[in-house]
Amino acid sequence: MNQWKNFSKGFIKENAVFVLFLGLCPTLGVTTSAINGLGMGLATTFVLVMSNLVVSLVKNLIPDKVRIPAFIVIIASFVTVVELVMRGYVPGLFDALGLFIPLIVVNCVVLGRAEAFASKNTIWSSLVDGAGMGLGFTMALTVLGAVRELLGSGAFFGMKLISGDAMLLFILPPGAFLALGYLLVLANMIKEKTS
Repeated sequence: MNQWKNFSKGFIKENAVFVLFLGLCPTLGVTTSAINGLGMGLATTFVLVMSNLVVSLVKNLIPDKVRIPAFIVIIASFVTVVELVMRGYVPGLFDALGLFIPLIVVNCVVLGRAEAFASKNTIWSSLVDGAGMGLGFTMALTVLGAVRELLGSGAFFGMKLISGDAMLLFILPPGAFLALGYLLVLANMIKEKTS
């Protein structure tokens, strides 16, 4: 398999948010700012890469009857690492992301890649796939968070760019749906041009 295609598919062709519509709960829940989107995306990327690595390593040792529970245990182990590191080193971000960090365990992006890709491919391909899908997910969350933050509070990564009144709607939950809808249109236009 061409590793560049394997890596890049997570950004446009098979982007978890903009194309596959996976992981929408954290996508809509935490993207009130660009930094929240980036933090959640990087946490998910770490879990995705590491779980893909371990699943690819132990895929032949796991009986078919307990494959999914075994994958969940592997994923939960890395989520625990992320949770403890974030709580210790970036407590403000950890508090902002809240419940969504432990929910990475059941994020369909992570479990889906373990089942659909890592359990059937080599270690290197699984690492590349995890990195590409994770960074594509991070890009989607960061872009959505940046749009919502800019329109909703006039800031970008916490720096105030627009003074005066902003459209508070975009910081609220309905704004997440509106911003995501417009970004989906833009992503589909880009996908059609690159196809």
